[in-house]
Amino acid sequence: MPNQQIELRPIDFITVGTIGPRGQRTFHLQGGKDRTLVSLTIEKEQARALGEAINELLSKYDEQHPLSKTPMPRMDKLDMDLREPIEPVFRVAQMGLGYDEDQDMIVLVAQELMLIDPEQTEPEETSPSVVRLWGSREQMRALAIQADDMVSQGRADPKQNGRLTYYWT
Repeated sequence: MPNQQIELRPIDFITVGTIGPRGQRTFHLQGGKDRTLVSLTIEKEQARALGEAINELLSKYDEQHPLSKTPMPRMDKLDMDLREPIEPVFRVAQMGLGYDEDQDMIVLVAQELMLIDPEQTEPEETSPSVVRLWGSREQMRALAIQADDMVSQGRADPKQNGRLTYYWT
């Protein structure tokens, strides 16, 4: 559904998880506030890049504000599982991060992937849906750790991800 704008500020939880067996997993980014649950479909590479971007953003913040370092979350105390029902609002085309220093919150902005119909003669006047998830630095640090963990749980040989192997006899 194009043109949707969803904003959860602040979130109660945020996570990355997968459904399916190794080699056929579907990655989901999910956040919630009160009774609102937002699930988005992402690519494995997007999960990896998201974790790296969050770590980079928090590292820069911690350098600039050494007295207010981002706490390391106790992952064993957090429920980082996907919540049911997992009904994605859309597939993500791109994501971005921002930081509101006054509120001490990080916003994760996800934009919908819009597919263009090559047979359509006139372009539709629709814009992609956007989801904004606002969370604490600690929540986002936990998301980065979870994303890295989910990505690393893939195939035993990551070089084989999505690749054909040729055997010569």
